[in-house]
Formats: sequence, C-alpha cells, structure tokens
Amino acid sequence: MIEILQKGMLTTVQDGGRRGSRQSGVPVCGAMDMHALRLANLLAGNGWEEAALEITGLGPSLRFAEANIFAIAGADFGPMLDGVAIKTNRAYLASKDSVLTLGAAKGGFRACIAFCGGLDIPMVLGSRSTCLTAGFGGLEGRAPRAGDRIGFRAARTFLPGMSLRAARYDMPRETALRVIPGPQSDSFSEKGKRSFFSGTYQITPESNRMGYRTKGPVIEFAEGKGPNIISDGIAPGAIQVPGGQPIILMADRQTVGGYAKIGHVISADLPIIAQLRPGDSISFRETDVDTAQTILRDTARRLRNLEAEINYSYSAY
Repeated sequence: MIEILQKGMLTTVQDGGRRGSRQSGVPVCGAMDMHALRLANLLAGNGWEEAALEITGLGPSLRFAEANIFAIAGADFGPMLDGVAIKTNRAYLASKDSVLTLGAAKGGFRACIAFCGGLDIPMVLGSRSTCLTAGFGGLEGRAPRAGDRIGFRAARTFLPGMSLRAARYDMPRETALRVIPGPQSDSFSEKGKRSFFSGTYQITPESNRMGYRTKGPVIEFAEGKGPNIISDGIAPGAIQVPGGQPIILMADRQTVGGYAKIGHVISADLPIIAQLRPGDSISFRETDVDTAQTILRDTARRLRNLEAEINYSYSAY
C-alpha cells in the first residue's frame, strides 16, 4: 500500500485504456504516453497494460506502507527515495515506510510509476483508468489527494535479475508531428492546408488530457465549407479545427465530434505530444497510411526488443 503525502500537479491512475465501450459514449482514457507505461510496467515485473500512477508537471510524494518494487519511466522528475536520488527507467525496492518524492518535470511533462503486482483499484468497464471528465474509474474518478491510500494487489520484494532491470527511454525531441490527412480535409482550402503544414503552432494553457489546443496561423476553410459537420467517430490524435486553430484530441477525448478534422497524428507520435507542455511549439508534416503503418511496426519491434532485453535478466538466474 502507498499513502499520498503530497498530490503533485496532476496524478491519476491509468492503464492501457478502456476499450469496447465507445459505442456507449465512454472515453478510452489510459496513459497519455503508452511507451512510458509499458516500460515502467516491464521494469516492475508487470504486464505492460497494468495500472500505474501517471504524473504530470510536478510529481507527488508517496509513502510505502509496505515494501514493494517500483519503476518510473518517462520524463525525469528528479525522483528521490528516502532523500537519495534515484534514476528513471530502473527498478527499485522500496522498504516499508520509505518515501518516494518527485519534483518538477525536466525534459518532458509526464511519467508513469508502476508498482510490482499492480494497484488494488476496482475494474470499471474493463479498466482501472481514471476518467476525470466523467468522474469514474481509478480512485473514485478523481486525482489522489493527500492522505489517500492505494493498496497493492501482489507486492513483491524480489525480481530475478533485479540489478539488471534497467532500460533506456529516449525522450521525444522532434516536435514535427507526422499527420495523415483527415476525413474532412476537403473542408479546407489549399491555402488553409498550406498554412497548417508550413506553420508553427504553440500549445496553449487550455490543453489537458482530453485535447491539446494550439495557436498559430489561421487555417482557412474551403469556399462554402465551415467547421461544423455531422458528428462522427474520433480516433486518437484526431485534429479538429473548430475556429481556425488545431485541437489535437488525446486519451480522454470524446467518442464523437461535430467539427471538421484536417488530419490525424500518427499513433507512433502520440507519446511525443504527451511529453509537451503549454508554451512548447509544434509543426505538422504530412505523411500517408503506408508510411504510418511502417513506422508503427518499427516502433513495436523496438518495444519488443526492449522487452526482451529487460526479460533477459530472468534467463541469468
């Protein structure tokens, strides 16, 4: 069990997401940076979709009410265990009453803390993820507060090859997001499309887990067209343009929407967005489905290789 001593800026319970309920209007949710979730869980000895704590901007302080193994992956929050600096992307054993403290994010914006055996959080519609917009899942549908306690389902104090359980996580540096033209790309003029693909956009403070609002060159609509459409499904990374400015829809996005979509950020680039913060600048680069699928396969292969590298430790014992 862990006790929340300080809540941080935004900490929520997230896992691989809530699938199979979008037809009922239920958002998928889940971790914003799925690569960080996967790595943290693998290091902690879990399946990759296990529920973890996702931290944003400024991390929390936690007390371990019982010993357990944990790992942090994603942005560097300067973690300290009992006042001693520890590393991101490495598994550690916390003793009973140990205190884990995380500061402000450096070189990114989000990280995941995974605990061996997983968190003792009820499943809601097949997931333990917190849906902040609807107020369910996770810890009573909200961010943890100081004094809250979250149990472990199966805490452990030893993993085979524990000293080898470390991995490299390259924080995204490229901010040119690759985009597949969207289903309503004909709603925009050629000038508007050029503005979108050649301009630089700044992430605004109104951005959150539901979507990243940006500000930059105005995207012009085609003659006789406008932002409104008959509502249709919203995929992760969809880029709506309700008022001439792009909004990139993320983990807590709505299931359907009535604004024209100029494009979709490819799946492999979604973790890049998750690590950006208000004030950061981005641009968009056009690509196609075949290229996006090739990039996704390459990404999946690298993650499988990373998983094999971590699990190599088991064969050494």
